Amino acid sequence: RTYTGYESHVDVRALYSIANFKQIEVSTASPRLYGGKLDLTARAGWRDATQVPFHGLGASTSVDDRTNGRINESYVEGAALYRPTKRTFLRGGAGFEDFREKRGQGNVPSVEDRFDATTAPRLGEDPRFVHLQAQVGIDWLDSPLYSRRGGFYRWGYHQYVTPGDGQDFATFRTDLVQHLPILRETWVLSLRGRTESVVGGQAPYFLTPWLGDGNTLRAYSTARFRDRHTALVSGEWRWVPNRLGLDLALFMDAGTVANEFQSLSLRDVKTDYGIGVRFHTPRSTVLRLDLARGSEGLRFVFATSAPF
Repeated sequence: RTYTGYESHVDVRALYSIANFKQIEVSTASPRLYGGKLDLTARAGWRDATQVPFHGLGASTSVDDRTNGRINESYVEGAALYRPTKRTFLRGGAGFEDFREKRGQGNVPSVEDRFDATTAPRLGEDPRFVHLQAQVGIDWLDSPLYSRRGGFYRWGYHQYVTPGDGQDFATFRTDLVQHLPILRETWVLSLRGRTESVVGGQAPYFLTPWLGDGNTLRAYSTARFRDRHTALVSGEWRWVPNRLGLDLALFMDAGTVANEFQSLSLRDVKTDYGIGVRFHTPRSTVLRLDLARGSEGLRFVFATSAPF
């Protein structure tokens, strides 16, 4: 990181994982401009995701249907976030994304061995997109990294424009989070609701909305369920024995996916429940350990962020 002003800076980062994922990125940020109301950011980079999971579309897929795709992505993006008031924000951005598909790695079949372009949308197309985005929201959390009171309500729109072929599509996403302190924050009831939908054309299988990971359906593997529409609710009952460093929580998640929004059904809801321990500072989560149980067994979540 190199500072170009009091808070403005340029970051250069390189990341590598034991699953052979790689990323290189250069980013710049100029926060709190215009009297603290405006943040400007930009980034450019390349990532190699070697084991992008795909089980097929819908809520009835089997864990044994797991395949991996390998996606190379080059991207450039600029964005601005404006706060008209202390609790409200508007965010807009534009960028370009270039995807290249390769044979998936790992100990499961590659996605093209089990699926084709009808069952894994736009498989093998190597799409390029102009990516436009807009968000509007209300945020009165104590901190986005750890909070025991307040709420966060956001609506987001993403438009993916494919130059030349007209295969455009868009996604809508709504996030609702509310923390309700009880008995001077000895207990906290935390609630979250989220929906995401694809409208217009067909999204590539690896950009299709999904559920399953340590922040959504915690007892299920990453991107376990995919389809054009998703819905998710979560609840946590938190006990705060030490306000400076420790929370204990009981939680439950429930979510489903469907090809049509009106087809989202309680009959296809996937649920999990569990217990968690969180180590934190007054404004950030340092370590989160969750043990979740769902219909596919137990899963341990190790994270350095709050679930919502």
